[in-house]
Amino acid sequence: MSGLSHVDPSGAVRMVDVGGKPASRRRAVATAEVRMSPETTRQLRELPKGDALTTAQLAGIMAAKRTAELIPLCHPLPLTNVEVSLEMDEGAVRITAVAETTAQTGVEMEALTAATVAALTVYDMAKAIDKSMVIADVRLVEKTKQ
Repeated sequence: MSGLSHVDPSGAVRMVDVGGKPASRRRAVATAEVRMSPETTRQLRELPKGDALTTAQLAGIMAAKRTAELIPLCHPLPLTNVEVSLEMDEGAVRITAVAETTAQTGVEMEALTAATVAALTVYDMAKAIDKSMVIADVRLVEKTKQ
């Protein structure tokens, strides 16, 4: 278990001590996809709940800011930027989330949380018209430290 950062040598979970690390500029990009019928993508623009993509964008940004409250061993980070963009394609909504900070630890979890919650929001907005939607391919696609 020595390779797991959140597990101590005895196997107990722990928060990683980043106190001795210098703060550096960090950026992470995550993506997700909500697969649906082409008819659902057409109707998303006309849902009675309002603008589904803007709602999902805001939900993703809000989620990134609360990541440490959702994932027990994440450090609360001073986010300097969060961007969530959604692109509609025939049969899918593609989500890209960017999180940035200057801190002692990375922002991968914040980017992944933003992408995931944005996808869940799209799902929620369209679930009444498409029971076969699938949230897929949630993944970290970039991680940088300067």
